[in-house]
Amino acid sequence: MLLVSGCASRDTRHSSGAASVEEGVASYYADRYQGRQTASGERFDQQALTAAHPSLPFGTRVRVTHLDNGRETVVRINDRGPFVRGRIIDLSRRAAGELDMLRSGTAPVRVTAE
Repeated sequence: MLLVSGCASRDTRHSSGAASVEEGVASYYADRYQGRQTASGERFDQQALTAAHPSLPFGTRVRVTHLDNGRETVVRINDRGPFVRGRIIDLSRRAAGELDMLRSGTAPVRVTAE
């Protein structure tokens, strides 16, 4: 088991209609979650560009930027999580691949609601 600790900063202006920006640690779902039902009711698909976030509304699209390499991807929130302290978003395997974080498993990111 890997335990990562860190700090997450949040700017939760999304309820007012303005952009929401957070910085913290991203992780990605293990393969064992493929096909399981998400909190939104849809089935999880590792090849979809989706993610889990603790509070953003389902269907919200967010831009995730890997702070170490500048790579970006846009994902749709369809689940709740992550449930590990210090992490701010759990990504599908495809999204993690687009950010080049498959090897490390976690990465420092900026999450911006679009």
